[in-house]
Amino acid sequence: MKTMKYISLSQTDDLMPTLGLGTWQAPADVIESTVYKALDLGYKHIDTAFNYNNEEAIGKAIKQWISDGKGTRKDLFITTKLPHVGNRASDVKKFLDLQLSRLQMEYVDLYLIHVPFGFHCNPDTLTPVVKDNGEYDLDMETDHISTWKVMEQCMKEGRIRNLGLSNFNEAQITKIFKHATIKPQVLQVELHAHFQQVELRRFCAENNIVVTAYAPLGSPGAKDHFVNKYNYNPDTFPDLLSHPDVKEIAEKHGKTPAQVLLNFLVNQKIVVIPKSTSETRLKENSDIYDFELTPAELNRLKKLDKGEDGRVFNFLFWKGVQNHPEYPFKIPGSVEKASE
Repeated sequence: MKTMKYISLSQTDDLMPTLGLGTWQAPADVIESTVYKALDLGYKHIDTAFNYNNEEAIGKAIKQWISDGKGTRKDLFITTKLPHVGNRASDVKKFLDLQLSRLQMEYVDLYLIHVPFGFHCNPDTLTPVVKDNGEYDLDMETDHISTWKVMEQCMKEGRIRNLGLSNFNEAQITKIFKHATIKPQVLQVELHAHFQQVELRRFCAENNIVVTAYAPLGSPGAKDHFVNKYNYNPDTFPDLLSHPDVKEIAEKHGKTPAQVLLNFLVNQKIVVIPKSTSETRLKENSDIYDFELTPAELNRLKKLDKGEDGRVFNFLFWKGVQNHPEYPFKIPGSVEKASE
């Protein structure tokens, strides 16, 4: 891999690689070999979550890579997330313990609250309880402050090195900031050329929060996943990799559209975590540091922003989730639901 770039996290000064491997939609039987391959290629940052159901396979791959003498745990930056079914103070340590066990690690480098809303949990399957009408059984008493306080304790105990949030809006982050001893250091959100989150990024910059972009290529794989399962409108999904402006810029630099889209974000100090299980694309996604877009090209890409209309992941595939008091996004035609 060409020279990796890092960004320093507030409060700990830990260095977070600006490129990581995303693992959503990567089944356990595939991800183990993919993670090992990625580590061999020079990836240092692996992003997973309880909800991805692949922490165990990722842990095996990392343990094997270290056992083979390829590197040490300290070389790596591992991110995972507290799930929606554990989004309460009383469940933080239970899920963190389980996740560390699955990952075969004593600590994770970054632990995020995955979403700001909570579901009631089936204790046998550790999955959300779903009502007879197909709606999810929402835990309407989700309390970010009490949950965050327990996460702070886990950080002080050395089981978490850095803390953050995912899919939270500005009002929700501000509320945690007011009550936190350890301020959120990272925010992971959907972010790509069609959905650039300019205002939220400005807020994060003002508060020393590093932004991580999931779906930095517009999540090409989400189209089949959502349309087949949740009846999403196919027009919802961006095709950034085929966009004429992106292709033209890529040709000029002798790069692929994916490399241009990732470079565009990384050079704005945004961490990217593209997902792939192909060795060719793993190499391609990592080869993003050796060229620089011109100011004119940057402006051209910035103009692709569609604002809120560019959002793909609104979580409405969890039926009824918009009724949760901490649902973070504005529903068209309604007042935004967020804690003040």
